[in-house]
Amino acid sequence: MSLLPIIDSSTEPAVPQPADVESRGTYAFVSLGCPKNLVDSEKMLGQLALDGYQLVSSPDGADFVIVNTCGFIESSRDESRSVVQEMLDLKAAGRTGGVIVAGCLPQRLEEDGGLLSEMPDIDHVVGVFGRDEISRVANRMVGGVTEQRTLFRPAPVRSMDDRGRLRMTPSHYAYLKISEGCDRTCTFCSIPKMRGRHVTKPIEMVVEEAQELASDGVRELIIVAQDTTFYGLDLYGEVRLTELLRHLENVDGIDWIRLMYLYPMNFDDELIGTIAESSRILPYLDMPLQHISSSVLKRMQRRVNGEQTRELVSRLRSTIPNLVLRTTFITGFPGETNAQFDELCDFVAETRFERMGVFPWSAEPGTPALRLDGQLPEETRIQRSNELMTLQQSIAFDHADSLIGYELDVLIDGKVDDNVWLGRSFTDAPEIDACTYVSAHNLESGLLVPVEILRRDEYDLIGVAVEGPSET
Repeated sequence: MSLLPIIDSSTEPAVPQPADVESRGTYAFVSLGCPKNLVDSEKMLGQLALDGYQLVSSPDGADFVIVNTCGFIESSRDESRSVVQEMLDLKAAGRTGGVIVAGCLPQRLEEDGGLLSEMPDIDHVVGVFGRDEISRVANRMVGGVTEQRTLFRPAPVRSMDDRGRLRMTPSHYAYLKISEGCDRTCTFCSIPKMRGRHVTKPIEMVVEEAQELASDGVRELIIVAQDTTFYGLDLYGEVRLTELLRHLENVDGIDWIRLMYLYPMNFDDELIGTIAESSRILPYLDMPLQHISSSVLKRMQRRVNGEQTRELVSRLRSTIPNLVLRTTFITGFPGETNAQFDELCDFVAETRFERMGVFPWSAEPGTPALRLDGQLPEETRIQRSNELMTLQQSIAFDHADSLIGYELDVLIDGKVDDNVWLGRSFTDAPEIDACTYVSAHNLESGLLVPVEILRRDEYDLIGVAVEGPSET
């Protein structure tokens, strides 16, 4: 895996390093994991810039390197450990001054002896909620302090402020985190252990952050949280996602608002109608369902059953024009029978999700699912995952074929060759979905361009710009 460059050279930072701040040293940064983790990385980068640390593109020769890790499932923890070890090897070879490890992996391992006991050559570890003190840790690093090598803070009772970020995404899109933590008790999930209880970011703060991002050139806001549809309940006593979206629609400069991680609860007619009628909220919803069998959903402690799930999907499809649904499922959950897996396959075939991910159940330490009976062999879990993704592939190809001949607005992400550009229509979120290749002259990143779709190449679309870039 290529880790570098860490930051796209085309990105214009929201918080450039002040000219009057004396440089304290150089550092490299590696960000792993989900978009919520990326926001934390960007906040740390912004703080370090304000405090005089200079970001460089490679850890080779830097005073130190920071790795912001993921600890969600075994494969992500393995990746995080691998990257940390790569940085430790550079340190041992005298090619970087030190290694700071932050984020979910040290947070998750804090109660189990800690990451330092496993990898003692790490200089400092910082938990999820210590991110705002990253400069303090960096000061220790460059000052040669060897005591107090860990910094953990309790989960906050108020949402953390994400304004003042140094963004790692291209300048025209950004992730906007509207809350932290999760109050769900899904038996397969370790997020509450790492991220704490759900804490809503106040509407005023979210809007101010959106305005800051828009003034920095952002055209697409991607709304993220651990549980987006829960927004507001802990702070206001009621769900206020609809109200928040109406405020965000009025932020000048934002063309697209994309909704991610919508738990299949707290959808009401007002929210669905707002999405359906909006000219800025995309008809693209990321709604992790995990399963369709009511028995499996009960063992997962999802608080919805199969009938409610089907009814919600039908209501969304019938109300929101041109809706693109992204979801994720878990195969091989403890106790999943052949019949229940067949029910899931039938549901996918009938519902025809435009975008879908599948994960074989992972035996995560500390989660209640480990205590459930009916544990299935790993090969069964993987085989079912592969079977479901094979089914989904033909559905995704059919969806792509259905777009041929239509004109779609495409947000240009970058250039790939002479007169060939890479972008995305409303049907695709960055990093996780497909792309659209656009033939055109004189484009640039961040333009919204009408494109005629000519053909499909696997999951991706091929098209040609039909006129000048769109202004809205």
